[in-house]
Formats: sequence, structure tokens, C-alpha cells
Amino acid sequence: MGSQDEHTDGTGRRALLAAAMFGAGGAVLGLSGTASAAGAGSAGHGGGLKSLPVPTVIGHRGASGYRPEHTFGSYQLALDLGADIVEAGDLVPTRDGHLVCRHEPEIGGTTNVADHPEFAGRRTTKVLDGVSTTGWFTEDFTLAELKTLRAIERIPANRPHNTLYNGRWDIPTFEEVLKWQDEQTRKRGKQVWIYPETKHPTYFRKLGLGLEERVAKLLHQHGKDKRNSPVILQSFEPTSIQRLNKLVDNPLVVLLSAASTRPWDFVEKGDPRTVADLITPKGLREIAGYAQGIGPTLDLVITKKADGSLDKETTLVADAHKVGLILHPYTMRNENPFLPAEYRRGTDADAYGDAFGAFKRYFATGIDGVFTDNADTGVLARADFVNG
Repeated sequence: MGSQDEHTDGTGRRALLAAAMFGAGGAVLGLSGTASAAGAGSAGHGGGLKSLPVPTVIGHRGASGYRPEHTFGSYQLALDLGADIVEAGDLVPTRDGHLVCRHEPEIGGTTNVADHPEFAGRRTTKVLDGVSTTGWFTEDFTLAELKTLRAIERIPANRPHNTLYNGRWDIPTFEEVLKWQDEQTRKRGKQVWIYPETKHPTYFRKLGLGLEERVAKLLHQHGKDKRNSPVILQSFEPTSIQRLNKLVDNPLVVLLSAASTRPWDFVEKGDPRTVADLITPKGLREIAGYAQGIGPTLDLVITKKADGSLDKETTLVADAHKVGLILHPYTMRNENPFLPAEYRRGTDADAYGDAFGAFKRYFATGIDGVFTDNADTGVLARADFVNG
């Protein structure tokens, strides 16, 4: 997930959501947007979204609090730590049309490409969704070339301990992730879920590397393009989700950045609406016509004061639930700089604050799940919330 941004079976999709709102053990997501604690945290045996515990713990780029993100080391650890879903991965294309898992197409900050003299000439500056970006880009490499690189920690100032694992893992392809999902499901005796994201779809479509058709083709080949398939698809661009809605039957989620921002596909096509427009009752009703959920930044659930502390709870949870949408906000991280001000402990950039306190506050809003870099913390926080 980034830090940014028609099918005719709507009736079936609404029925799916109705089912999803009744988790196993009686966890009911009421229209008020409050999860009944009685059944939260206990998964059922049915298929589809309704089989997931509520609130759902989603391993953000794997277990990226402990391993370099979007590696099989990170994905594997997220499952070991109890994540219900692994965000594997943020999908970007190679020059020869393969989908790989990287947070961004620019890979200078997440791989050792700078240490490869043979690729020095590939360093370039591009305009990515309106932002001038310098580095190395996946679309300028073949898959074979990318496979010679190794992943490194993206934010070493906050996670110096993760640099221990620099160079250990390569860049996964989406096809490898789909096979890994099946292997892990067999080994663990329970269904493993993944939550891939189409990254910068408008940008890549202009380059002749459309993402949605490639995603749909792979999902179809692996038999994972159904309504109850354990693959949730997400994007910051609503038109990408609308496109996917025509191609597959998977659960779909529209990601939402800060209220004042505009999805890049809106910018490109001259749609003046901002995220603030999309989270009105009217905007949410429109999203519910082609998606099953939203992935808002946490600040859209509880606003922040100028000093970075939490301010007011918004009506977003209740408004989304009223139109049958689930909410999976992003991103909970344990380190001080990423927590609301009142939950920080000291000033060290790599020290943990009171993450449990922050989880409790966000869970109390009635969200259906949360993306977290620290799945183990999320699982413990959910147990506190359910039993508290």
C-alpha cells in the first residue's frame, strides 16, 4: 500500500457484504459501525470475507516492522506472527510485462540496485503522478535483470535492526506469491489470504503496461478470481477498481489518502473531486456500487490536531457501514514517529511508543480491520479489545 493513491452482479456483491457483516461467533458489524466484541477475533469456516476475524489484522507489506518489506521473509513472518491477511504485494510491472512486488516502481530505496555498476546507466528522472522522481524504475528492467537484485530496508533510520537482513531476499513476482499462498495454505492447514494493490495504474497504462488485465489473467489462471477467493484487490485509483470490477469477481477496496488530495486518475481525466468528496454519503454510495470496502488513512477515521495528537472521531465508519462497505484503514506502526503524539514514548526515531493504546483507540471506532507493520502487536491488541 502506498502513502498517497461495470459488473452487473451488484446484487450478488451486496449479498456477499451482508454475509461479511456477520462474522463467525456472532460478530455483527452493526449499521452504527460498532463491532460486537463477542465474536470478534474468531474466524468462521465459511468462504469469502465473512470467514475473516473482525477486526482483521493485515500484515502491511508482510511483517515490515521486522524484515525488509515485500520479501518472502516478510510475508512468511507476517503469517507466523498471526496476520489474517498478508499484503502481498504492491504490484508494478517489468519492461517485459511481468508483475513484481515493490512498494513503488522506483527501486533505489528498496533494493541494492545502486551497488550494481551494470545498471548505473539506468538511473533516470521521471514524473510519477505529477512528482519528479529520480532513481531506477522497474519498467526499465526485465524480470531476469530484477532477479539479480536483492531487497534492502526502506526506512533504516526507524528500523536499523532490519538492515541485518539486507540482501537476503530477492524481489517476488505476483505469480510466485500466488504459488506461495497455496503452499502456505496447505502447510498451515488454514486458508492464507493476500491483499495485492495496483500501483500507479494510470501511469503504467500510458506506458502500455496496463496492470488490471495482467492481474486478472494471473488470478484466472490460478482459479482465484471468484467472489469467495482469498484475494482482496485494492488501489488508490477508483477507475482501476472499476476496471477490475469488470474483469474479476474478487472483493475490491478503494484506498483513500488525505482528505485534501485527489486520486491521480481524477487529476488525469479532469475530475475535480477530492478524497473529501469520496467520503461523503454520496461518494461512499458510489464506491459501494463497484467495491466492497475502503482503505482510508487513519486520519480519516480520527482527525489529528496541529501537534499530531488525536482530535475528533469522524462519521466515516458509520457512513461507510450504512452503505455496506467495510473499512481497513492504514497504517499502524509501533515506532514513535508513526504514532499519534500522545502515544509516543521519548523521542527516539526507532523506539516503540504505546502502540497498544493507539490500537485500542482505533479499534473502538468500529473499523473492520487495520493494516499494520507489526502483526503480532495487532493480534495482541485485538485480543485486548475483544476481551477487554
